[in-house]
Amino acid sequence: MSEEQFTNWSMGILLTGLIIFMGFIIYDLGKKANAGNTGMIALFVVLGVGVVGFVFKNVLVEFMLLK
Repeated sequence: MSEEQFTNWSMGILLTGLIIFMGFIIYDLGKKANAGNTGMIALFVVLGVGVVGFVFKNVLVEFMLLK
């Protein structure tokens, strides 16, 4: 396995784990703050937009590199 392959695999696995962990942190934050259903949805939408933007940016960069 080359260094490039290892980097691609490890970044994919570790970033996925980080995103899942961030989801748990958002859930725990809402639960400890007694946010309720509406507050929990607001937390996931507002804080999740940053994660979606990060993933979208990476997809867009990969798409631009293919051209």
